[in-house]
Amino acid sequence: MSVKGGQGTRQVSADGVDSSSATVLHIDMDAFFASVELLDRPELRGKPVIVGGEGGRSVVTSATYEARAYGVRSAMPVSQAKRLCPAAVVVPPHFEKYRHYSQQVMGIFRDATPLVEPLSIDEAFLDVAGARRLLGAPGDIARSLRARVSAETGLTCSIGAASTKFVAKLASTQSKPDGLLIVPAESTLDFLHPLPVAALWGVGKATADSLRKRGLMTVGDIAATPAGVLQKWVGVAAGMKLHDLSMGRDPRRVNPESAEKSVGHENTFSIDTDDLRILRRELLDQAERVAVRLRRAGVEGRTIALKLRFEDFTTITRSRTLPEATSTARRIYDQAVELLEEQDFGGQRIRLIGVRAEQLVPAGGDSVSLWSEDDGWREAEQVIDAAAARFGSGAIRPAALLNQGKRRP
Repeated sequence: MSVKGGQGTRQVSADGVDSSSATVLHIDMDAFFASVELLDRPELRGKPVIVGGEGGRSVVTSATYEARAYGVRSAMPVSQAKRLCPAAVVVPPHFEKYRHYSQQVMGIFRDATPLVEPLSIDEAFLDVAGARRLLGAPGDIARSLRARVSAETGLTCSIGAASTKFVAKLASTQSKPDGLLIVPAESTLDFLHPLPVAALWGVGKATADSLRKRGLMTVGDIAATPAGVLQKWVGVAAGMKLHDLSMGRDPRRVNPESAEKSVGHENTFSIDTDDLRILRRELLDQAERVAVRLRRAGVEGRTIALKLRFEDFTTITRSRTLPEATSTARRIYDQAVELLEEQDFGGQRIRLIGVRAEQLVPAGGDSVSLWSEDDGWREAEQVIDAAAARFGSGAIRPAALLNQGKRRP
């Protein structure tokens, strides 16, 4: 199928598509946790399956595409998922299995190229430009990887191939499940422009709603809007980033040095709560602490993760990878709050909340000034660091935290 934009339909590429310029691959395992469970339960293939706990207030960890067709999604209460899909079979999660298969598929990826950048347990970026002489065109490498993953693990994956990381990730999403979509460099804008504005990296619900209210429904609408106008609407840095993304510009390279390290902070409340004001205030405090630790270590985080533990002790983690690494509290806080507000608590209260910066890189080593949203906040927080060095920690704090009482550690 030829490359085209749009949404709601699966897109895959025909064998004859020229992939010579599509040297960045984004590989995403299909319904990973659920697919691993089906390896031991082959009789459930083709049926709606939910991975989740047995408790009355457990949440969905993963679901097969047959269950997703009924509206079942991750982090949804299992009870609600069963109402949406009464025929679904619920199986308990086995995280040791997921880690085993993750290591196996990452090893397959590294057989093709040393330039592998894991994003999570079930997805990674690969740069295969240097592998073309031995292994063929990027499209051939992608097909070979999909075949190996299937043959050696019994699992399927979807691959997007493009000239940039951003477009490759979008392409893998469009090709799901079990597909390959190649976007040659010269077809990038034809692919991007029909997509909805929410497809742009870093555009959350609030920003998408704001753009749609101004009549910008697609990526093409953003591309047709002067950068100066976008900057007035959403800010100088964000406006420039949106315009660059809409034109397919993404300077980031695949970074295999992203160590499996992180900096985080979490807190268990003395009384469970579902008050968003309390949760946001706690996230602000944690973002401040994480940012200070990052700057002291001379590193920045490319992924911001939110951890929530509910009153029934069910724990979920949600994360978002940023266009550029950050060590500013404001950026960490904004992303954490956005992740929080996207979650459905299912009527439960929160026992523990935490923020973590992951995929750490040396400070300044993963940023390009054209893309940075942090410049203003970085200067302000450097002043705070200087004040803390002279007058002690907490000399300057956000006003929202000044009256915060002592917490249970």
